[in-house]
Amino acid sequence: MRIVLQRVSHGSVDVLDEETGKRDLTFEPQTIGQGYVLLVGVSDTDGDEQIAWLVHKIANLRVFEDENGKMNLSIGSVGGSILSISQFTLFADVRKGNRPSFVKAGAPDHAKQVWLRFNNALRAEGLDVKEGRFGAHMRVDIANDGPVTIVMDTDELMK
Repeated sequence: MRIVLQRVSHGSVDVLDEETGKRDLTFEPQTIGQGYVLLVGVSDTDGDEQIAWLVHKIANLRVFEDENGKMNLSIGSVGGSILSISQFTLFADVRKGNRPSFVKAGAPDHAKQVWLRFNNALRAEGLDVKEGRFGAHMRVDIANDGPVTIVMDTDELMK
């Protein structure tokens, strides 16, 4: 799994109707205040082991400032929320040509199930998690705070 974690002062997502290009009224826009926006990519080899590792890391990551201005507090310590956005383009391969290849991104059915299990595992840690819509054309508003942006790739981090 690949995740781009951004510490935010707020974040939101809505979905666009593929035919009209206007906001899809079947999706209730999701908004968070302080917390993380997670851009989440899943490969075909990802499963429970990757989910568990990432959930532990994200729940305990200390990147929020304490009373002394040091990044020393976790998302739970500050009562933050998470906005989770599925994003297969994190597996883009741009080494050849000018059009990215996405062959390393997970098959949609597998990727959706892993992403949903990941979100539920975060909730099981007591975190407030809101979601975009898997496979949809979304507009994501991110107010990166700091800025703090951390990239996590389980292929690299779990070795």
